Amino acid sequence: MAKSTIKTASVLAFERKLSNSDAVMLAGKWQEKEGWQPIKIQDKAVRGTISNRLKNTIASDPLMLDAEIQKANLQRVDVAALPYDTDTLKVCFTLRVLGDLSTPSVCNDRLYQAELTSVINGYITRNGFSELAARYAENIANGRFLWRNRVGTERILVQVTSGEHTWKFNSHDYSLRAFSQPQGDLLELAQAIEQGLAGNAFALFNVEAQVYLGNGQEVFPSQELVLDSNSKKSKVLYKIGDVAAMHSQKIGNALRTIDTWYPEADEQDVGPISVEPYGSVTSRGIAYRQPVKKMDFYTLLDNWVTKAQEPDVAQQHYVMATLIRGGVFGEKSE
Repeated sequence: MAKSTIKTASVLAFERKLSNSDAVMLAGKWQEKEGWQPIKIQDKAVRGTISNRLKNTIASDPLMLDAEIQKANLQRVDVAALPYDTDTLKVCFTLRVLGDLSTPSVCNDRLYQAELTSVINGYITRNGFSELAARYAENIANGRFLWRNRVGTERILVQVTSGEHTWKFNSHDYSLRAFSQPQGDLLELAQAIEQGLAGNAFALFNVEAQVYLGNGQEVFPSQELVLDSNSKKSKVLYKIGDVAAMHSQKIGNALRTIDTWYPEADEQDVGPISVEPYGSVTSRGIAYRQPVKKMDFYTLLDNWVTKAQEPDVAQQHYVMATLIRGGVFGEKSE
């Protein structure tokens, strides 16, 4: 089929293949099997001092500035912490790995879909999912999904179960900056994830991370976006029922933080970033795969499918990881 006859589909979408749940947060004693209790979100009213940067109009007037900084900073916020008779945080979520990557959930162009399917199947035949699965597995083992709850911890134990199989990891044995060659339990977990991505086996994983923090220490659920300017709270934490929790989106973002193939990755010393079409990292306010560099997902995919310009293997991994991420990828009409 002549590539010139193939145009990017205007409607194209893929379901995510790493389908994780929200994560709930429990408190207990280190490595004890029983006695775990839900962590509650508490309401706290605090009185502090003004510490944020003041507007230039105020800062330029010494009298106004002096009056402003003497005001009390009154806020009502949500907080979450371990009870004082517990020393360990447990974070629990489930992960379902789905196959059939070569079939989009929606595509309105049969010629484009046929060529896209050929491209994906060709990648699977040449490479399989071993590289991607190994990276997803390591992001479970290293506890990246704990985010701020991981910082400064003495001990982290991650346990993954699937059917009759159980794998255990000391998270501090694995780096957040680079990926290793999987061995032992990590290799077995990666192979199980790979089988799920290939559609060769049902893949459902229960993930539990125990984080030793110390009695009464604060924990960090997801923070809700407060859109109502009249809200009585300046910080609202996410909960499921009455249990502190983390958004599934935040867990998923951590699992897919495997992109070390973006431009100048070695020079920037940033480490892996989350797989996104433009390599966007909102916390840094930067996109590492800007279209001008021709290394964004859409440029790579279009060149590969419609022009037969196959990217190097590293960028092939990135393109497939973005499809695994899922989303709406069609060409917008002007």
